Amino acid sequence: MLGEYRIAGRRASEIAASVEAGVGSGALPPGALLPPMRELAGVLGVNPNTVAAAYRTLRERGVIETDGRRGSRVLARPATAPRDALRVAVPAGVRDVQEGNPDVGLLPSLDGALAAAARRAAQAPTLYGEDPVVPQLAELARADLDADGVPAGPLAVTSGALDAIERVLTAHLRPGDAVAIEDPGWGSALDLVAALGLRVLPVAVDDEGPLAGAVERALDEGARALVVTARAQNPTGAAVSGPRARELREVLARRPEVLVIDDDHGHGIVDLPLHSLGGVTRHWVLVRSTAKAYGPDLRLAVLTGDSVTLDRVRGRQRLGPGWVSRLLQYAVIELWTSGAVDRAAVARSYGERRDGLVEALRERGVRAHGRSGMNVWVPVADETAVVTRLLAAGWAVAPGGRFRVESGPGVRVTVSGIGLGEVAFLADALAAAVRPAPGRRFG
Repeated sequence: MLGEYRIAGRRASEIAASVEAGVGSGALPPGALLPPMRELAGVLGVNPNTVAAAYRTLRERGVIETDGRRGSRVLARPATAPRDALRVAVPAGVRDVQEGNPDVGLLPSLDGALAAAARRAAQAPTLYGEDPVVPQLAELARADLDADGVPAGPLAVTSGALDAIERVLTAHLRPGDAVAIEDPGWGSALDLVAALGLRVLPVAVDDEGPLAGAVERALDEGARALVVTARAQNPTGAAVSGPRARELREVLARRPEVLVIDDDHGHGIVDLPLHSLGGVTRHWVLVRSTAKAYGPDLRLAVLTGDSVTLDRVRGRQRLGPGWVSRLLQYAVIELWTSGAVDRAAVARSYGERRDGLVEALRERGVRAHGRSGMNVWVPVADETAVVTRLLAAGWAVAPGGRFRVESGPGVRVTVSGIGLGEVAFLADALAAAVRPAPGRRFG
């Protein structure tokens, strides 16, 4: 079952450490089946409860997954091997279009916003016991959400979208539970689910978002939560359309117990309407972060949802960081009210480059996807070969392995770092490196 590797230890912590050491060294490869708890307990001469505690620790650390009678296995990508490690080293002189960062030329200066925040804090210093969400920020966020048709609900502020997603998942799920998540999808979210000891049930995606049939299958297989990217999906650029949202809402209406997380990180950089799935099930949230519109270092996201979920999130937050700095909240208020970001202009700028690249590739016989946001997804036959050829041609793209579970291979290209005049050169390089793949879906 484990080949030559022997798990050792007398205490739960020692057994867990032994398994982690095997995973870290490669002696326990992804997918390796661990011995049944009673069997391992007999070999080690310990109580089965000791092995059960060790396995529970490993699940919570994202090292293994347990699937009922199928037993416990090493995760395909343990938390000790994050997807970000698949980044391509960029040699001197090579253009980097792999990182997924916004165009710094479209980000507002934070000087004025932070100075205004400091003045505001000096006039009324923040003390313990105050509302964790600045009332003015809550008003601005609620007005934005109302305009997009998001159901009414309480608000919370977290340190970015991933922080919000983690807090929501842990508010409802426990290690071993399954989460339906887009495939290909945001690598950090896939890693997070694994690190929480949750099981990933991949959901196929096309240009209009998750396929309703794939979502239904994941729910039939026991998914207790569904994570959906509303717009600017990473890596494919998908955006949930009106018809697709109706299909998904019909599926979810039959599963009111499912937790639904709408990730709208593209808010502020896209011009497509939001089609939220909020309010269909008993527990839901919609998350909006400021990273793409105002800069990755402005670690702030606003979320709304049902009262039970938000109460759990805010309650647990009080026992940890307490609140997100009011200085950051004041800065976001200043950015919103001063009009520092022209959302329409930002969306148009990304759209021109993204659409231009997709069209240029189409003209060269290469299928690509990018309906919204700053990324273009190109299905390929061999990721390694394509990445290598593009490096030789002067371009560093992101290998699709950072974003995939079961979907077919591809590469992601971030357009925020290129100018309109460079689109044709990049398309030429991609076309020379890629062999067109048939089909319409992402894998």
